[in-house]
Amino acid sequence: MTNQQTIRAQLRQQLRKRRTSLSLHEQQSASDALVKNITKLPQWQEASCIAGYLANDGEIDLTQVMHHAWHQQRRTTVPVIHPFNRKNLLFLQFTATTKRVKNRFGIDEPILACPSVVPLKQHDIILMPLVGFDEAGNRLGMGGGFYDRALASSHHCSPRPWLIGTAHDCQCVDNLPVASWDVPCDVIVTPSRIIYPTSRDCC
Repeated sequence: MTNQQTIRAQLRQQLRKRRTSLSLHEQQSASDALVKNITKLPQWQEASCIAGYLANDGEIDLTQVMHHAWHQQRRTTVPVIHPFNRKNLLFLQFTATTKRVKNRFGIDEPILACPSVVPLKQHDIILMPLVGFDEAGNRLGMGGGFYDRALASSHHCSPRPWLIGTAHDCQCVDNLPVASWDVPCDVIVTPSRIIYPTSRDCC
């Protein structure tokens, strides 16, 4: 393991501990504040298809965000592990009545059905859970590289989806070590802030 990998692994452990240490009240308050910040984004106002996720391991909860999207008649999806390429993700349509199963990591996901698969290029927004982030838009995930692989081709979409990282405020670090395969966020939203790290590449 390289020095950078060691630093990232240590950071991942520390930041996961921070978010799992939050009380139920703190998690609920964070979720309440997050939905207010996300839904006032101009990108949200224009979006018709939004990918969320089913929170796990102390991730900030998107339940209210998803309900808000449904109320506004927006299409929503969540990621599932690809059945054949098990290091990649597919995005499946998700509603309040979607049946769920546990994947190999014990995380809820929709039951896989081919008609429910929504191609990446049809998304306007991808909401991604973060383990850590910095104000330059760099993100630290769980270490499996699922989002990085799934989104590596997003720059070839025209227009491409906005990549919005979501996290608790306590998950911010001053300077995150970056790996060559990391896909950065266009926007990071926390309960207290909306961070636009750099000008977005719109090509």
